[in-house]
Amino acid sequence: MSYEAIVIGVSSGGLNALNVIFSNLPQDFSLPIIIVQHVSPRSNNKWIKLLNDKTNLQMKEADEKEKIENAAIYIAPPNYHLLIEKDKTFSLTIDERVNYARPSIDVLFESAAEAYKDKLIGIILTGSNADGTAGLKRIKEYGGLTIAQDPATAESGYMPASAIAAVKPDHILCLEEIIKLLIKINHSNYN
Repeated sequence: MSYEAIVIGVSSGGLNALNVIFSNLPQDFSLPIIIVQHVSPRSNNKWIKLLNDKTNLQMKEADEKEKIENAAIYIAPPNYHLLIEKDKTFSLTIDERVNYARPSIDVLFESAAEAYKDKLIGIILTGSNADGTAGLKRIKEYGGLTIAQDPATAESGYMPASAIAAVKPDHILCLEEIIKLLIKINHSNYN
């Protein structure tokens, strides 16, 4: 199976989890990665700079109408929902919060599932609420690959546990196993 994009949802404990993943992805990793990390509406992007210093890939906040490119990591900006349009560009909205969050993981995952269908990989990592569960379910319904972090290895296991209970994801893995799987998928996609 060939994939075209990865979406990741993460909340409390997310900076550490993302740091582990991005510091271990190789320079030739080509699949675009789109992330919702729950942050304060007034958050600055210092945490993105911290992550950027640890990765070989280009990482940035997503912009309105920006085209999704390979070998890039996109982060939802604070206080905006991030959506993916059918033409694989971003759209930002300030619609109502979903699961108390804006940006919402569900909003990203559901729009990404519509755009990428079975060519999407959805990953739920550490977090303290149920945001992402409905979105991961939608990805699975479209035939995409679904992954949840093993709750026993998460800083906050509630969010992946919620997704596991409702979705029965294809893989339940620790961060190191998630990294190995993504590298293997990326390798088979582009070789």
